[in-house]
Amino acid sequence: MSEARKHILSNIRRGLQRGLLADLSRVELEARLTHPPRNIIPARAQLPHPEQVALFIRMAESALATLDRIASLAEAPAAVAAFLERERLPMEIVMAPDPELAALPWAAQTALHIECRAARDGDKTSVTPAFAGIAETGTLMMLSGPHHPTTLNFLPDTHIVALRADRIVGVYEEGWDLLRAQSSKMPRTVNYITGPSRSGDIEQTMQLGAHGPLRLHIVLADHE
Repeated sequence: MSEARKHILSNIRRGLQRGLLADLSRVELEARLTHPPRNIIPARAQLPHPEQVALFIRMAESALATLDRIASLAEAPAAVAAFLERERLPMEIVMAPDPELAALPWAAQTALHIECRAARDGDKTSVTPAFAGIAETGTLMMLSGPHHPTTLNFLPDTHIVALRADRIVGVYEEGWDLLRAQSSKMPRTVNYITGPSRSGDIEQTMQLGAHGPLRLHIVLADHE
């Protein structure tokens, strides 16, 4: 631990009028952090995994996301190109510099123009991976990081998300379990995205794209 960190924690302990944790208290705290207690868990998501995937699809579509289901991630580039053509959108995408995403056969989609970078003002379509899908609400769990610029989730008008079916969990708590199991370090930002951006603030009329993308399209792969 750095001296600066020690100094900060020392000031906090002094403000709380508390010294260092006793050994028993430290053990109890570490146990709580390792296995956080559960609150009420919605019954609708306590299902076998195939039914959780079906629930995720229903909930995502009810939140106005669109979805294509493919056999494997290798089919994602073709699915992205087909979606853009179907929606008559420009064949230009800004893609997250994610190694797994970059390894897919994008070169076969010669009509696509691809740039791997963070989003900028004026970008029309982004393509990103999702860390997980939450079945109870059809929500995508997105992590920030060098390979996952958060701007791609919010700046472009159209957001296309690649998600593996084996990353769909029942409830939010299980998403955090998945994250803790993968890494001891938390990302700087975790975003939950349910459907395209919307707002009913103006005359109680629902407007899509009020604070982010007009469209959210999910490409769901049954296998890697």
